[in-house]
Amino acid sequence: MKRIALLLAGVTLLAGCGNEPLTTENATRAGSPTAAIRESDADVNKDLARLRQVTASFHQFDRAAEAGWSAKITGCMTDPVAGGMGFHYGNTALIDGTARVDEPELLLYEPGKGGKLKLVAVEYIIPYAFHSRESAPPVLFGKEFQRNDTFQLWGLHAWVWKENPSGIFASWNPKVNCDNTTDMVAMNHN
Repeated sequence: MKRIALLLAGVTLLAGCGNEPLTTENATRAGSPTAAIRESDADVNKDLARLRQVTASFHQFDRAAEAGWSAKITGCMTDPVAGGMGFHYGNTALIDGTARVDEPELLLYEPGKGGKLKLVAVEYIIPYAFHSRESAPPVLFGKEFQRNDTFQLWGLHAWVWKENPSGIFASWNPKVNCDNTTDMVAMNHN
């Protein structure tokens, strides 16, 4: 939790550097696919295929760390009812108030036996410091980001590497667990 507080404190400081908050209007104006609401499944599937393409090499955690996703943001997140998320590793250079299909801010890894990490999902985050809690939610893949008051941010998961019976964009995955680690963060699903 200390690491997250430090990370979010740094993000809050960056927010004062003149970045315009992300809205559907300005993201679209800037040519970003972030807030362009997708009308068809074909567009979403194309974006998901692109996401899989750019994250495929990150199944090897060393490659993800070398590419910038080396900041451990959380221990293995688990919820007794909703399932798990795994470890969150972030690329802090991407936490800039925008969200782009091919640049997820966080990679989610499920712990395996022997300490091996398995890439299961990505998460896009936009801290409230960039996009206030009271604003309309940011949108990516035609899906609205969810408020996360615990971490003071908007978030959207994409379970592109492990099937999620709750849905590809659900926050928690009942098929993910933290059984192979003692570095856990227990949450209560609301």
